[in-house]
Amino acid sequence: MSSTEILFREDSYLREAEATVIGVTDTGGLLLDRTIFYAASGGQPGDTGRIVSESDASVDIASTVTGATKDEIVHVPAPGVPALTVGDRVRLAIDWERRYRLMRMHTACHILTVVCSYPITGAAVAEDDSRVDFDIPDAGLDKETVTRRLMELVEADHPVFTRWITDAELAANPGLVKSKHVRPPTGTGRIRLVCIGEGEGVDSQPCGGTHVRRTSEVGQIHIGKIEKKGRENRRFRLRFGPLPAN
Repeated sequence: MSSTEILFREDSYLREAEATVIGVTDTGGLLLDRTIFYAASGGQPGDTGRIVSESDASVDIASTVTGATKDEIVHVPAPGVPALTVGDRVRLAIDWERRYRLMRMHTACHILTVVCSYPITGAAVAEDDSRVDFDIPDAGLDKETVTRRLMELVEADHPVFTRWITDAELAANPGLVKSKHVRPPTGTGRIRLVCIGEGEGVDSQPCGGTHVRRTSEVGQIHIGKIEKKGRENRRFRLRFGPLPAN
């Protein structure tokens, strides 16, 4: 199977692009030579949107998932839409409003790992209510304090950018990995880092997701709840908007 050029890794703000269908799975999933659709991974949902052929056949994409490898991106059509075939030239358009909310929220999750510098035991990014779980024996943290520190970093308008390192560089800097149980995939020769702050002064960690260009784009964000999940696990729920008054 030919590989897919993954455009969102270099520019997550691309809303539209042109591509060619290079494969169709047994279940009707579409494989393209290039894509702007993010495939569900690392706690971030896959993109939805639309693919339109040169004959104006419009295919709604209900979800985007990975196939046999992280580089095999399968665009899953909604039921009852027109079928496309290998060789079809198509126009891609993601649901930008949804994607941008996910980009803002995913960036907020990274900022939370700066405020709470503990090993990460789990995470899930959603449009309105996300979570990050930390290994914290005794939290000693409250919603108000964490929210205030989050907003300080958001309002500081730090740049957010990506860069690539080698597998060897990651092995030499194990502190870049914040997850307690999950290691970033290696073997391709390079690892994508998402960095915050001039000279990566705020944060730097492996991540394949999509993020905004500056922390100020996150906007108002707050901790909606801190939950105890087991003896040492604390779940922090992130929600858009200001912290509600008690």
